[in-house]
Amino acid sequence: MGQAQETETEDHLYQKRIPIFVRSVRGKFRSFKTGVLVLAYAVYFALPWVPWHRASAADQAILFDLVSRKFFIFNLVVFPQDIIWLAMLLFIAATFLFFATGLIGRAWCGFFCFQTLWTDMFMLVEHMIQGERPARMRLYKQPWNAEKILKIGSSHLLMLLIACWTGFTFAAYYTYAPELLHDLFTGEANRAAYVTIAVLTATTYVAGALAREQICTFICPYARFQGVMYEPDTLVISYDTRRGEGTAGRALPKADLKTREERQAQGHGDCIDCGFCVQVCPVGIDIRNGLQYQCISCALCIDACNNIMDSVGYPRGLIRYDSERNMESENPHPPRLAWRRLKVLGYAVALSLMVGLLIYNIGTRKDTEVRIEQVRQPLFVRLENGAVRDRYQVHIVNKTEQEVTYLLTVRGIPESALDLGAVTELRVRPGKALKFNVKIDLPPEIARDTHEFEFVVTPQIDGAEPVARKASFVGD
Repeated sequence: MGQAQETETEDHLYQKRIPIFVRSVRGKFRSFKTGVLVLAYAVYFALPWVPWHRASAADQAILFDLVSRKFFIFNLVVFPQDIIWLAMLLFIAATFLFFATGLIGRAWCGFFCFQTLWTDMFMLVEHMIQGERPARMRLYKQPWNAEKILKIGSSHLLMLLIACWTGFTFAAYYTYAPELLHDLFTGEANRAAYVTIAVLTATTYVAGALAREQICTFICPYARFQGVMYEPDTLVISYDTRRGEGTAGRALPKADLKTREERQAQGHGDCIDCGFCVQVCPVGIDIRNGLQYQCISCALCIDACNNIMDSVGYPRGLIRYDSERNMESENPHPPRLAWRRLKVLGYAVALSLMVGLLIYNIGTRKDTEVRIEQVRQPLFVRLENGAVRDRYQVHIVNKTEQEVTYLLTVRGIPESALDLGAVTELRVRPGKALKFNVKIDLPPEIARDTHEFEFVVTPQIDGAEPVARKASFVGD
């Protein structure tokens, strides 16, 4: 009786990356991706260099000044007290992502994601220096020689330069860009600037030049949870299996299978098995195997398939944006956005409300913020002459770019009741706050009838409106 021989297998925690050589393609989706790429790069790399006159900071249109704890966005100055805006922006971003995914799947990933944009740029560099897909494949397989070293080395050097400029641009948003550039080359820049640029250069290069689709597949969480946001009516990249496979499957256009009529007579579908849809895919999947979580919905396979369909004279749309419900229908209609759904409408309503609230909040923000807090230990004090004293803490925030002097008065009680103590002048620097205590002393006959009054803070600058805040008075 023989003994079964055990076979040992080695399991790897990570799969070794298989190089993907992407073929270039032309089409409306490729043109749109290129347009988004150019616009995104123009905005990202140019904004730190846009001049903007400021009274209290560097003349830069976009400046996130961590030292003074102020964010300058053109004419808008954001202070730490405006942290609610950040919460609103995060909510808007998340809701918009869910809204877009419910409608058109992972279109964000395919066209607008930073990983996609920088990977696209690095692929363009490879295409320019190393050639089209067949040339890059030959270069990869050939032994190391002068040609291979020159082409691969120069392409990666250019990618490193782009990654370095990406890191520098990010740092430039946090300080005056021309000064930062000068200090970097003279060795006078802050150590944090060198560290920031070095880290971002390395991570951008690794993510866009080396890891690429592995970032989307293994690191980005969106690829994993996006499925729960899909619905049967969500538009996704789809391969029309019935049309492409027929009853006898796909087949190459051989002598007796060139016309569509010949193929249909023998049961073959419109897919001629050219493989172009796979060759243009930046994540290396075959969309004909169905929707896969690796797919970033870049739609390049649609352009590739449409080009092939045009060349052989078949109708376009074998690969297209379409919904699962429509693809499985007996009589499918032309693809369209199915936005009249409860989930999508809910996202749209939440998104509209939060955007409106953010715009209203920014538009109605005053240059002076005033908070009044009553000192409650004790609630009140009865003086020897019978008067009642309440104490308050006044907090004034100057949200302008100039130093402002304020006048504090009261309304609803006699002006003489206000006692500022040792405070002689209320002067607040740009973006700073002033906190101080005041006392309100009222005679007993007035204190009995006073339950509420107002503090009025008036900025001593032309055109400034006074800010009134109600305060309660406790007299017994």
